[in-house]
Amino acid sequence: MSTSTSMFATLGYLLGREVKLAARRLPDVMTTLFFFVIVVSLFPLGVSPEIETLRTIAPGVVWVAALLASMLALGRLFGEDFRDGTLEQLLLAPQPLSLLVLVKIFAHWLLTGAPLVLMSPLLGIQFGLNGDALAVLVGTLLLGTPSLSLVGAVGAALTLGLRGGGVLLSLLILPLYVPVLIFGAGAVEAVASGLGAGGHISLLAAFLVLALCGAPWVTAAALRISLD
Repeated sequence: MSTSTSMFATLGYLLGREVKLAARRLPDVMTTLFFFVIVVSLFPLGVSPEIETLRTIAPGVVWVAALLASMLALGRLFGEDFRDGTLEQLLLAPQPLSLLVLVKIFAHWLLTGAPLVLMSPLLGIQFGLNGDALAVLVGTLLLGTPSLSLVGAVGAALTLGLRGGGVLLSLLILPLYVPVLIFGAGAVEAVASGLGAGGHISLLAAFLVLALCGAPWVTAAALRISLD
């Protein structure tokens, strides 16, 4: 078997393993989605039932809920592997650790971020968003939630095994999440107001490319430091 074939086989096995483990812990996975739905659904009850008010706050509410839901699942990204020794085996694997980390981040997004994206149109309808705004909401979440997972992985690796790591993780990554939140919500607001969202979407895409280029390698280095 060639080196490239062996690498793809390993990456495919790792992705399948992550999905199987998530299926065994389905309540934990569903908690993220339920949290997202509940937080977004409570705002109309607590703020105002007026459709104009709901339409105004919808982008920010959906994006903040998606951000918090994504953070909620970061503890599972490396935590179980750290406790059962799997992470040490990944560090000893012949494949580049950054690629293995990227597969784990993709699996994390697939199980947490993708359901949020799929659920967002239904929640947007609840806030009275029109078709164009809904399409931009889905598009911005599709671009933004992978960035949240990539950046969050860096924080999860840096705080791995620390007591009170959840609080420290929030302090580390929340400032880095702010640009994604601003431009993601801003794109939907711009479309809802009749303006163009091209600039916001371009910046979200740029953040995603930057995160893809840097986060896996930084996360791999942080994991090595955490396990030393």
